[in-house]
Amino acid sequence: MKTSKTVLLPRLSRIMDDLGENIKLARLRRRFTSVQVAERAGIVRSTLWQIEKGSTSVSIGTYLQVLFVLGLEKDFEKLAKDDEMGRKLQDAGLLTKERAPKKRYKTKENEE
Repeated sequence: MKTSKTVLLPRLSRIMDDLGENIKLARLRRRFTSVQVAERAGIVRSTLWQIEKGSTSVSIGTYLQVLFVLGLEKDFEKLAKDDEMGRKLQDAGLLTKERAPKKRYKTKENEE
C-alpha cells in the first residue's frame, strides 16, 4: 500500500521544523540521548530523528509520547486552547433579541 506524503504550505512547514528543533533542544538540555528518549517513548531512534526534523509522516500521538518523556506534555494541552477567532465568529453570529413590544396601558380611549 502506497502512502501519500502530506504537503504543507511553507509557513506550516516552518512551524513543524521549529517544533522538531524545539523537541531536539529540550532533549539536549535534559542531557538525554536519542536512544534513551526513543526507548522511553516506545519508538525506534529513526522515528525520534524524524520527529526532531519536524516530519509530518509521524503521528501526533508519537509526538505527544516524546513530549511526555521530556516532561512537556502540558505544552500540548495549550494547543488551540485560546480560540480567539472562533469566539469572534461565534459572537458575530449571536443576534440580539428584538425589543419587546411596548406595553399598552388601558385607558378610557383604548377600552372602547
